Amino acid sequence: MSDPIVILTEEPLGADDRVNIQRLVNGSDTNLVLLVPANTERHLLVDFLENLSMLEVAKAFRELTAHAPDPSAERAEAAETLAVSLAALEGLGNGVTGEVVDGGAVNGLVAKVKELGAAQAVVITRPHAVADTFHTDWANKAQDQLGLPVLHLYAGSGFIGDS
Repeated sequence: MSDPIVILTEEPLGADDRVNIQRLVNGSDTNLVLLVPANTERHLLVDFLENLSMLEVAKAFRELTAHAPDPSAERAEAAETLAVSLAALEGLGNGVTGEVVDGGAVNGLVAKVKELGAAQAVVITRPHAVADTFHTDWANKAQDQLGLPVLHLYAGSGFIGDS
């Protein structure tokens, strides 16, 4: 049996993501472990600049006045993302398991990779203009902590991030 592959996602995975992971597994009997953070720990200023860079001006200003998210609502949303993503990846490799992680997305990924002795880690996110440009995205942070390459895919596409 192959080493497990640990996948961290902030987005519900779909058919395009399944194709990408299927190519990565390439018919092997590897176990896939899917992680979804309960709290994505976004920063107000970074989100504001990111929305502006995507020309989403109304959204940028709307989020400036938004109230702090409810932790139970965030956890419920993460659980829903996990359920949808597990269904999308069902039948790949030797099986797919998953969990909602607390305590930071990157910390959860690093801990799970070390716990399982995984040789591969994958981060699937939507594009984050500011974090991706300055290499402060989850994939780069995890790669720095793990010392192994972390594949960064953009959700719903075949595009690979720069990590």
